Amino acid sequence: MEEEKKHIDELIATYLTEGLDKNALAELKAWIAASPENKNYFIQQREVWFSAVSREVASKYNKDKAFGTFKKRIGNRKEIEKTSHHGFRLSMLWRYAAIIAVVLAVGCFSYWQGGVNVKDTFADISVEAPLGSRTKLYLPDGTLVWLNAGSRMTYSQGFGVDNRMIELEGEGYFEVRRNEKLPFFVKTKDLQLQVLGTKFNFRDYPEDHEVVVSLLEGKVELNNLLKKEKEAILAPDERAILNKTNGRMTVETVTVSNASQWTDGYLFFDEELLPDIVKELERSYNVTIRIANDSLNTFRFYGNFVRQEQSIQEVLDALASTEKIQYKIEERNITIY
Repeated sequence: MEEEKKHIDELIATYLTEGLDKNALAELKAWIAASPENKNYFIQQREVWFSAVSREVASKYNKDKAFGTFKKRIGNRKEIEKTSHHGFRLSMLWRYAAIIAVVLAVGCFSYWQGGVNVKDTFADISVEAPLGSRTKLYLPDGTLVWLNAGSRMTYSQGFGVDNRMIELEGEGYFEVRRNEKLPFFVKTKDLQLQVLGTKFNFRDYPEDHEVVVSLLEGKVELNNLLKKEKEAILAPDERAILNKTNGRMTVETVTVSNASQWTDGYLFFDEELLPDIVKELERSYNVTIRIANDSLNTFRFYGNFVRQEQSIQEVLDALASTEKIQYKIEERNITIY
């Protein structure tokens, strides 16, 4: 029995670090499906894995070091189980273990700038980046994700086993671990993206007028959910812009590396509409901005700023220097006219 448990732990750990071959993955999936207890155990171990990836480890994705921490925590948990009161039912132990795992996961994620909110339910896991911050984390398959301020990402408990589907609200930068057998999907209410393994930036805040996908490496397939049309294929240094008003999607060649500069603390506007810039400034500086004249909504601006070094007033001064707009600040309320 102990050998079987050890074997399952090795399968789970290998799956989380570098992936399993076809036979091993089938064995793990069959074991998970065999009983609710097995499924709960897998979910718990996956969350323990999250908590084992320290900041130093995550920055380089040092799987060997993380794997060692992971196994150590498994051992510690087993010792705790041995000394636990025998009157507890197994189901209660799993419930408490799951709660502890979520707390550990929160501890793992919270050191990133601005913090992160992690909510774990039976149905899915939701990760949020608060206003005025950005969040970096790794998914169970090793995919690196940055979430920009005011963004939320949701995925199911079966992520990496039965699917690699992400639901996004806001902006995320992804470096997807390649898995030809299990494609990676990012879906919003407007657009769905499919890849095998690549680097891209995806922005679709509900209040924005446009959806923008920028590809740094590899290839992505885009499915317009607003208007039925042929899938669009992006190549490196291309971006797709989906107009939410008319449902039209266009593809253009750009310097795509600019699209992910926000992960390094920059605010970069590449001929963006003023209303979308306003929303980004609101999320980044946690202020309220009103555009007083509808005629300004079609104006586009180009700019590059360092969020931590330049104040909201300095950004607005730069935009106003184009002589297209003026602004007025009253505490945390700003009017552009």
